[in-house]
Amino acid sequence: MTQSTTAEPDSTQKQDDNPAENKRKPTAAGAESSGTGQERSILATLPAYLWPTDRPDLKWRVVVSMVCLLAAKLASVSVPFFYREAVNRLAPPDGASAGVEILVVVPVLVVVAYGLSRVMMQGLGQLRDGLFAKVGQHALRSLALKTFRHIHELSLQFHLERHTGGLSRVIERGTKGIDFLLRYTLFSIGPIIIEVVLVAAILHTLFDYRYALVTLVTVVAYISFTLVVTEWRTGHRRRMNDSDSQANTHAIDSLLNYETVKYFGTEEHEAERYDRSMERYEKAAVATQVSLALLNSGQELILSAGLVVVMLMAGFGVADGALSVGDFVLVNTFMIQLFTPLNWLGSVYRDIRQSLVDMENMFDLLAVKQKINDSPDAPPLQVSDGVVEFRNVSFGYDPQRPILRDVSFTVPKNSTVALIGPSGAGKSTIGRLLFRFYDVDDGAVLIDGQNIAEVNQESLRHAIGIVPQDTVLFNDTIGYNIGYGRLGANEDEVAEAARLAQVDGFISRLPEQYQTRVGERGLKLSGGEKQRVAIARTLLKDPPILLLDEAT
Repeated sequence: MTQSTTAEPDSTQKQDDNPAENKRKPTAAGAESSGTGQERSILATLPAYLWPTDRPDLKWRVVVSMVCLLAAKLASVSVPFFYREAVNRLAPPDGASAGVEILVVVPVLVVVAYGLSRVMMQGLGQLRDGLFAKVGQHALRSLALKTFRHIHELSLQFHLERHTGGLSRVIERGTKGIDFLLRYTLFSIGPIIIEVVLVAAILHTLFDYRYALVTLVTVVAYISFTLVVTEWRTGHRRRMNDSDSQANTHAIDSLLNYETVKYFGTEEHEAERYDRSMERYEKAAVATQVSLALLNSGQELILSAGLVVVMLMAGFGVADGALSVGDFVLVNTFMIQLFTPLNWLGSVYRDIRQSLVDMENMFDLLAVKQKINDSPDAPPLQVSDGVVEFRNVSFGYDPQRPILRDVSFTVPKNSTVALIGPSGAGKSTIGRLLFRFYDVDDGAVLIDGQNIAEVNQESLRHAIGIVPQDTVLFNDTIGYNIGYGRLGANEDEVAEAARLAQVDGFISRLPEQYQTRVGERGLKLSGGEKQRVAIARTLLKDPPILLLDEAT
């Protein structure tokens, strides 16, 4: 096994090798929304989740859900006709007396028919939702997995420049957004459009084109107003989301560094810093809520005006004898039945727009390109002797601030080489270049004569083990963290690695031994204990090349 502890080969280069401290460029995931074009591209992705080519069972669910939707709408538009028939039968013309058939049989039949229609509407709606639930959850799971996998494939530089709290918020909002978009696009906007068309056609056929015209004008005015005002409100929503992500980032960053806060007694400073973030969120949230109130008021005014005009027309028709009282009830029922879901259309559209805003950052994140790529025909690394060579390597995180200049050294077979130097001189950078987290600016890094830039990254990283300077563990058991060195290792192999790392004595004294949870980032363990666990993890991996980055 070749062991090399990274250090400074040229102590004259005392540049900070942490790119997170360099001037940060905005990543795509944090970029400003590109507006309507991006939203259209997001909507264009929905059919793939709605109709997955490799899941015929989900396609069947979508088809049956759509059949239930159409059947429920047909049942819905039939209800006003039962009302009209009941009113006309219960109000005989010319003051004629009502017989038993009118007083008993007809009302009973109408109530039964109405009840059946309601059962069909509600039953089919619930069946539709139950069938579609698996489609929506599958879409959420697929997008979450795609995003999670993509994030892990991105470069180390991306992760150093991002805040985990803000990133987790982006993923959370984005994955929830796609389920909402699929469900409400199909089952809210679609049914409302169908109902508007059916009601307009019925009013035009049974009465007068003016009824259909007023109805359509009201709907168009309502939708136009909703679109215009909602577009204006979207800016407030974006600012609210950004403020929310920043506040969450500050909170997580502060809580993860609670020990540092305690050491320096800066609890009040952290509280003030968090409060400033929440103040920005508060202002954006208030603006969002006020604009929502204005939108709701305008929508209600438009719907009320349309309803009043149509009912006045129907009332005059009854007074002129052109319409019956039952016709008046029919028109009124249709208007209320139409405008009630239309009122929801505004809310649904607002939520859809908010979901699109929520998804923008996620799709920006998915658009971030991996900087370190394998060539299509990259062969796996073949390690025989484990000879590591840096040949005339120059590198800098910032081109204007080189860390390494024309560095050359060789770590021979079966040898231990120590590289020493002051903090920030480039020791950890050498390890990152060996893992190919970054490509060199000039020169080459070779293992057994193979340029690591020309081999498969997965095979390269399997061949190298590292005990890092800052050991971070998963919030899981000690056994899991050691076993992470070689997934699938059995308990005996994990225990043997712990023995070799001289951490088995400490583990045996714990009440739950290898099942003891280490806490977030391993904070329940001391620094030395964490490092011993990291050594055991690397020993279990048993790589031909080992890096010890200040592992004492």
